[in-house]
Amino acid sequence: MSEPSNPYLVSCDWLAGQLGNPDVSIVDSSWYLPTMLMHGVPRDGRAEYDAQHIPGAVYFDINDVVEPGSDLPHTLAPSDVFAEKAGALGIADTNTIVVYDGMGLFSAPRVWWNFRVMGAAKVVILDGGLPAWIAQRLPIEAGTAPVSPRLFKAKFDESAVTTFGEMSRIVKDASVQIADARPADRFAGTAPEPRPGIRSGHMPGAYSVPFSELATDGRLKSAEELRRVFEDAQIDLNKPIVTSCGSGVTAAALTLALETVGHSRHTLYDGSWAEWGGADDTPVVTGE
Repeated sequence: MSEPSNPYLVSCDWLAGQLGNPDVSIVDSSWYLPTMLMHGVPRDGRAEYDAQHIPGAVYFDINDVVEPGSDLPHTLAPSDVFAEKAGALGIADTNTIVVYDGMGLFSAPRVWWNFRVMGAAKVVILDGGLPAWIAQRLPIEAGTAPVSPRLFKAKFDESAVTTFGEMSRIVKDASVQIADARPADRFAGTAPEPRPGIRSGHMPGAYSVPFSELATDGRLKSAEELRRVFEDAQIDLNKPIVTSCGSGVTAAALTLALETVGHSRHTLYDGSWAEWGGADDTPVVTGE
């Protein structure tokens, strides 16, 4: 299989040739919404990792590497917390970090983004994720991979993150385009949010760019296809963009897509709809 043309992706063949390389960290970042089922029961990222994973991979729990005390889901951790957690997993900031998930492409972009925001220079996503790896009948292992702690020197890039206060200003003055990765029915407010207590709808002025439009069979679309997705959503790729979703996970997939098409003036709203829709006094609109 040929190597992906996207510089943020690597093939299963390439990764298979790197197994055992101490300078390559393999990270299973599988995480699932409660509505995602396997054999009729909710999927569990950690349990699935324990059952089967790429040899040498460590499990990165996005609900563990978070800001202590935050009442929002998987809030970006402070740099010192992130550095401690990543180092304990045997990941150095100088390593080539290969991230994958059990859906092919779902939660991996969030962890890819986390590492990039914390200063890791060489972070990529496995094209097709674990399903592609298994389909090629490449080796897997079970249990927990042995870990030798490494030093991760975090350098937090605060310019990549939009805060609630900044989002409030953006909504008020429409200074930046808002790209929302949630499904279209949740964006329109015709479907309920999966988290209790969160209002339905979207931020005034936001554009709907559903995550489902970004990938085919668990693989990120080509740059040309992604450009069309943004254009069809009426997003101007010559202007700045802030990405958002339900809790900051698929917003990172939008970030990945923007990087793929060469867009550089973007940030991610970490609180996303869990924060905005969970507040009592934020403006919310419905409809397409």
